[in-house]
Amino acid sequence: MYEFLKNLDPVLQALLATLFTYFVTMLGAAMVFFFKTINQKVLNGMLGFASGVMIAASFWSLLNPAIELAESIGLPGWKPAVIGFLFGGIFLWSIDKFLPHLHQNQPISNAEGISTKWRRSILLVLAITLHNIPEGLAVGVAFGALAVTGPESSSTLVSAIALAIGIGLQNFPEGAAVSIPLRRDGMSRRKAFFYGQASGIVEPIAGVIGAIFVIKMTFLLPYALAFAAGAMIYVVAEELIPTAKEIRHDDSGTIGVMFGFALMMFLDVALG
Repeated sequence: MYEFLKNLDPVLQALLATLFTYFVTMLGAAMVFFFKTINQKVLNGMLGFASGVMIAASFWSLLNPAIELAESIGLPGWKPAVIGFLFGGIFLWSIDKFLPHLHQNQPISNAEGISTKWRRSILLVLAITLHNIPEGLAVGVAFGALAVTGPESSSTLVSAIALAIGIGLQNFPEGAAVSIPLRRDGMSRRKAFFYGQASGIVEPIAGVIGAIFVIKMTFLLPYALAFAAGAMIYVVAEELIPTAKEIRHDDSGTIGVMFGFALMMFLDVALG
């Protein structure tokens, strides 16, 4: 697999990697054919796991490479990291204020973004789609960076692959976290699966855009890496962890964060 990817164009690598992450989202959504409900503590643990993966990926796969790359071209290491990171958060904050969406376990009266009469199911899917954008961008930017660092840099390719695997792993519980609650609300299994998998289709789109952007604007690569990290951390702080901690005195979300962080750290450090 490594040798196959190594000889491909970085944009095609990004497309294949994000198609993989989308496919795992689809597998997670398919759990609706086997389960009608999901224990809230299990769901909290799954969301915590996704948070841990994204936090670890934000540093080891994005921020740390951004700092090292900036220093290699004569920039202060902190500058692109800080600027890109904050702009990533601002970008997601802006979309969050505009895009209509609804977080898990919330009444439709608590929908965020511009006012709309869209159904609850659409708003729930849009909430997950919102944080799949930075995940796709992160993978795309990581593979697009290969056009700058060169295909001979095996550690960069391995790190990008590790990031895609990590994002894919945390997409499985996210897919289930969309489809199963929709089924619980009375939606048919097929329709719930459709909405669950649809939440991940934005990742290949964002991945290709991210890869093309950094290839065309190579001087912005350190900023782009940090931008993706900031967007992912915003999602974790804004949605995933608060949702995983809705039940008081429930530690499943916290435990999930620890395991997700440790797994992504292992993938990136051991494989990269």
